[in-house]
Amino acid sequence: MQFFVEKDSVVREIWGKGDTILFIFAGSAAEFALNKAVDWLYFTGRLPADPLGRLFSTVAYARQIVFSPLEAANKTIDKMAHIHAGVESKRGAKIPDWAYRDVLFMLIDYSIRSYEVLERELTLSEKAEVFDVFYRVGYRMGLQGLPQTYEQWLISREEHLQQDLAWSHYTQDLFKQYQKHLGNIRYRLLLEAQIMVVPDRVKQLLGFRKISLISPLLQSYKVSRYLKLDWFLKSVILPDAYKKQIKDLDQAPA
Repeated sequence: MQFFVEKDSVVREIWGKGDTILFIFAGSAAEFALNKAVDWLYFTGRLPADPLGRLFSTVAYARQIVFSPLEAANKTIDKMAHIHAGVESKRGAKIPDWAYRDVLFMLIDYSIRSYEVLERELTLSEKAEVFDVFYRVGYRMGLQGLPQTYEQWLISREEHLQQDLAWSHYTQDLFKQYQKHLGNIRYRLLLEAQIMVVPDRVKQLLGFRKISLISPLLQSYKVSRYLKLDWFLKSVILPDAYKKQIKDLDQAPA
């Protein structure tokens, strides 16, 4: 059986670990708030009303693609495209292709950055593998102007960071919603995790420090995973309502 992502791919390893996924979406949550097309995420009201629920919904789609046979993965991608088309119809406008590309670029970049923070440095071929998976997602969705190679993506990614991000009232509101839904302590941990993975341009726009305060604790956390104590730590720092979903992230979807 042909799979969208081969079983021995590093992409499956990245998206099969709850820690890595949470860091991917910590970084994405920061950058989403700066995107010049973030108003589209406000149109339905779902993101500001339930940012954590939206996170797990997005994770579910991404993991269905990564772990599914080719035909089923393509159906998931087509469903995503259909949902977005419905939003466009209701608003009477089209989501620009560059906004779609930005989302793909975030998934590529934060997949790489998060894995390297928590595990090890990826080889050039492994990074190209990450790019290829999400390139094929974008191609299936019919996106225009996608870079064809990882090297071309590096250039496009830098252009996006410089051109498509800006501080706005949406930025301020989204971070208020993160704080509201997480509580003060967990919100501070989110910010420190974001500092560890976001590019310098995002740090600059958000006024972040260069170095995260939790960086010195990272090695201890890695040790806790080998001792099977990491779930206890997650249960302390994550909201009770989402503990099951978070625990499920460490298992490949059926």
